[in-house]
Amino acid sequence: MDIGALLRRGALALEAPAPELHAARQETRHHVPSDSRRSDLAHARAAKAICAATTDTPARYVTPEPFTIDVPERALADLDERLRKWRRPVFVAAGAWDYGTEERFLKELIDYWQHGYDWRRCEAKINAFPNYLVDIGEQRLHFIREPGTPVQDAPAPLPLVLTHGWPGSIVEFLDIIDKLAHPERHGGDALDSFDVIVPSLPGYGWSGPPIREGGAGPIGPRAIGRLWHRLLTESLNYRRPYVAQGGDWGAAVSTWLAHDHPVIETDGAKIGCQALHLNMMVFRPGLDEKTTLTPEETAWMNIVRAGRDAKTAYQRIQDTKPQSLGVALTDSPVGLAAWIVEKFQGWSDCGGDPRRRFSWDTLIDNIMVYWLNANMASAAWLYRGVREEGARLAKGETVNTPTAFMAFPADLAPPPPRAWVERAYGDLRRYSAMPSGGHFAALEEPDLLVEDIRAFCRPFRFGAAND
Repeated sequence: MDIGALLRRGALALEAPAPELHAARQETRHHVPSDSRRSDLAHARAAKAICAATTDTPARYVTPEPFTIDVPERALADLDERLRKWRRPVFVAAGAWDYGTEERFLKELIDYWQHGYDWRRCEAKINAFPNYLVDIGEQRLHFIREPGTPVQDAPAPLPLVLTHGWPGSIVEFLDIIDKLAHPERHGGDALDSFDVIVPSLPGYGWSGPPIREGGAGPIGPRAIGRLWHRLLTESLNYRRPYVAQGGDWGAAVSTWLAHDHPVIETDGAKIGCQALHLNMMVFRPGLDEKTTLTPEETAWMNIVRAGRDAKTAYQRIQDTKPQSLGVALTDSPVGLAAWIVEKFQGWSDCGGDPRRRFSWDTLIDNIMVYWLNANMASAAWLYRGVREEGARLAKGETVNTPTAFMAFPADLAPPPPRAWVERAYGDLRRYSAMPSGGHFAALEEPDLLVEDIRAFCRPFRFGAAND
């Protein structure tokens, strides 16, 4: 993601998805399946949600309400029919991935999607964690919250908010949530436990479309950072500092969260972001004409500029005409898959074959989150939102929250040298050059990511890091 290229201005209007997909999405969003083992309270919530789904006024979740994902069978049947009827374009005979998603790979993916894939498996995997819906102002948010293992006579688990990016989703974090919340189950120490919060970005997954003044429309990562702070301190009522982690858009959201909401004392409690952990740098330092770059920085910038056009064409569409693209990809699951898996191939440490890093199930799980919620268009709005909001620090300004940075060698762009990161992050305490891995750190190198987060955060558990 070349954030610096996104700083132009504009506006666009909402266009609704296909009625049948919109209806299925609404049914999925509110439906809690009947089950004799559930409590009366759960039945009441289900009744309230189903009732709300049949009226013009949607249910309101002022406090977080438990939420179960239960995709209607008719939505899955519609998908199956579309997969069976997909129209095959003419593919370039040579060049494989140079022109986009490779023909053979796409055909094999679609074949597995039709004959081997089981959405209910993914659904159960997500529902294995506590899911919630909450309204913060007019913004509907979906999130997972897995409380960490408490340890007697030790500080409470640190709140940790993990933020995904594009073209990812909460699926990226499903295999590391339990490791972070319950390290003792995975050969670790319970003293390293976190309360893990994993929100779906506005316009992604089961969150509602981004809301700004005047209704639905693009918002940027800074506005989302404000939502995250309210989620943590108001909806979840954390009266202690938290940690933010992310890559891609998650890095931008987490950076603004740390910048705008440092730890402060209010009503006798310290709240705010006390530590920032990133696996991608999307902020541009505030440089001026007197700035002298190191030779390493200059060499890195030349490499980034040389490869920018080949990997960022998608940005030009998504930050200028996201709605036009969104209509096409909301109507075609195969088109959506081709658009997304190309990025998993080009941005990961897979040696040219995504199957070296990702299973068919993982790739399709992530695609399904976009497809079932008909929100490819609203997800792309974020590119327009950052153009309007900006993503550059003022000259001489830095983010002064304690920061850790993981440099993965096969990311969308080569990772910046430490000197460049320090220009934007004034308290960089950890810079970890990884031996392997790319853009999708939690999927490609989950153990490296988990251990780096744990190691960085240990000093903050007892307050020593800020003394």
